[in-house]
Amino acid sequence: MYVVGTAGHVDHGKSTLVKALTGIDPDRLSEEKEREMTIDLGFAWVTLPGGESIGIVDVPGHRDFIENMLAGVGGIDAALFVVAADEGVMPQTREHLAILDLLEVNGGIVALTKTDLVDDPDWLELVTLDVAETLEGTVLEDAPIIPVSARNREGLDRLLEALSRCLAGRSPRPDKGLPRLPIDRVFTLSGFGTVVTGTLTDGTLAVGQTVEVQPGGLTSRIRGLQTHKQKLEQATPGSRVAVNLVGLSKTELQRGQIVTKPGWLRPTLMADVQYHHLPESETPLRHNMEVKLFSGSAEETARTRVLGQESIQPGESGWLQLRLSRPLALVKGDRFILRRPSPGQTLGGGTIVDPAPRRRHRRFRPGVIERLETSAGGTPAEIFLLALEARGPLTVREAAKQTGLSEGELTPLAAAMIESGQVVPMGGKGPTQVLQAQSRWSQLANAAVAELRAFHLANPLRPGMAREELKSKLRLNPREFAGFIRQSSTEGLLVDERVFVRLPDHQIRFTQEEQASVDRLLRSFRADPYGTPSYKECVGAVGENVLAVLLERGDLVQVSPEVLFLAEVVRSAEKEIRAFVTRRGSITVGQARDLFHSSRKYVLGLLEYLDQQGVTRREGDVRVVVD
Repeated sequence: MYVVGTAGHVDHGKSTLVKALTGIDPDRLSEEKEREMTIDLGFAWVTLPGGESIGIVDVPGHRDFIENMLAGVGGIDAALFVVAADEGVMPQTREHLAILDLLEVNGGIVALTKTDLVDDPDWLELVTLDVAETLEGTVLEDAPIIPVSARNREGLDRLLEALSRCLAGRSPRPDKGLPRLPIDRVFTLSGFGTVVTGTLTDGTLAVGQTVEVQPGGLTSRIRGLQTHKQKLEQATPGSRVAVNLVGLSKTELQRGQIVTKPGWLRPTLMADVQYHHLPESETPLRHNMEVKLFSGSAEETARTRVLGQESIQPGESGWLQLRLSRPLALVKGDRFILRRPSPGQTLGGGTIVDPAPRRRHRRFRPGVIERLETSAGGTPAEIFLLALEARGPLTVREAAKQTGLSEGELTPLAAAMIESGQVVPMGGKGPTQVLQAQSRWSQLANAAVAELRAFHLANPLRPGMAREELKSKLRLNPREFAGFIRQSSTEGLLVDERVFVRLPDHQIRFTQEEQASVDRLLRSFRADPYGTPSYKECVGAVGENVLAVLLERGDLVQVSPEVLFLAEVVRSAEKEIRAFVTRRGSITVGQARDLFHSSRKYVLGLLEYLDQQGVTRREGDVRVVVD
């Protein structure tokens, strides 16, 4: 699932366009409706031509509310960039574009709105060329420009098709096993209690799961999950999610906090960052300057500590240590924006390199910048995880070769990452322990469940899929497959029946008509236990697939190509033969025929079957019991 965010100047028709596309009015506040202006974030959703549902975050365009806009665009997959055809590029058009650039939003679509207000084709062409020129060198440089009118609905189908193409083929958000839901809205529902919403990243959330809210260290449990007003048992990365939390009041929560799994995310008052100062900024970024930091849905005032140079000039990049006025829950790799508090202006942005530095850096101390550059290149944990995602599963020894890290470094690192849920163990110990990245494991597990679900649906009378078939479907080598089966069985993802595998909830169920035919066949077996219908007659009675089920689950036993018995009859016959041989020392085919009042065909098949099972052994014309 993907999330698209609007962006663009005030009164260029963002909310009107969203309502026309989705049928949902994203302006939910009475003040927004009275002023006909978006003030806070709005949310909607729409189904694309390919059938996929996407979420839409509608943001304010007015410069007075641009900080609310920043809370909405941090987790989007693509931008729906809006420019009014009757006005063209305006100040907030450029500022919103700069923000999308700083956040490295992965492309999007440009909607040239209000085309119904433009009668002159030359003007429309001029505006289109101006927009294209403005987009040059930005993340939207290659974005298609689609003329639309929300009023008469012209171009809306083309816009949705363009969105579909823009998102097509993108890899799903990775599941790192460390879910983060940056809260962008908090409210209460009668009968349910407190609900928070946000865009889920880095992991999954499930109903009944214990969660932690940071900053604050609040603990709760998930009572319910929804996406687009549809109830879920589990929410996946990239989803717009509403989470019903148990035991927390609305007053305890606020925008900018993060819902996550307990024990790993720690708030910080300092962060080392790599920063780019916008060319349009009016002044350099100076040391000890007061700024506002925006990351995810959070904002907080901070002081800049410029490292390695006196200041950062417009258009230049550098290193900062930010000292926050209050703790924020940040993670390495998060994107951020800095703004001047008053008068409000976007200054620049960049990447969190170290969310929790141990000390305040000396600004011009040798080695500080070098260490930051190394850290930006990846920590041992990140290098290890990257190797697993690219080449896994790997043993610790193999990972050491791939990463350049020593086995001594990797062994405790692997243990810690297993504990945190970033890495999944797949058998072995020490240097030969096989490990897989949680993101790849989740993809593999989801693929296996999908394959088995489809197989069960297509083959309701078969107990499961052959192990070799599943291995082939998943494109795993024998070692990878063995580890996957071992771990997925341990987690209860599937049931390993040695020859085949199945989903835990799979059961063979006959139709009413099939069950009736089975009952008739089994009655005929009970009516003459040693003069049973032939294999061909059984197939004619119930069909080959149903008969295969009766044989696989042990209702019937096939003792020869043509002879079948009830399983309980075979067990009873074995006891009688054992008793007969105990009295007489051996048994012949003729004696067995008389014992069971049957014919040679049936008893010969029975005796040969018992020979194969190691119950009896043929010695000339007689059989004896094997001790």
